[in-house]
Amino acid sequence: MDIIFIEELRAETWIGIYPGEKAMPQTVLLDIQIGVPTAACASDDIRDTIDYAAVSARLRREFAERHFNLLEKLAEFAAALILGEFSAQWVRVSVAKPGALPGVKRVGVIIERSA
Repeated sequence: MDIIFIEELRAETWIGIYPGEKAMPQTVLLDIQIGVPTAACASDDIRDTIDYAAVSARLRREFAERHFNLLEKLAEFAAALILGEFSAQWVRVSVAKPGALPGVKRVGVIIERSA
């Protein structure tokens, strides 16, 4: 298995449980690692792997339309979408909210899921 990665994907979404968080969309940062078959190494064909541009665009579209209370739910949604729609074998999703706490660069969660 090979791993495709996307680092610091910035997406706007409605995230949070506090009234101030629900007033406007917030930026989240995602680091994503996706397990794919090794076929593309030999074939040099995009059809034998996962198109990271398509994954990024799909996640941004979905996040713009949804509200999540917790980062955990957002990460689970992203993982399920990648496993289901893009037929990934395995995925690790890290989601961070920059500036969520005073004096803290960012807070977040990391999850791993398999098909």
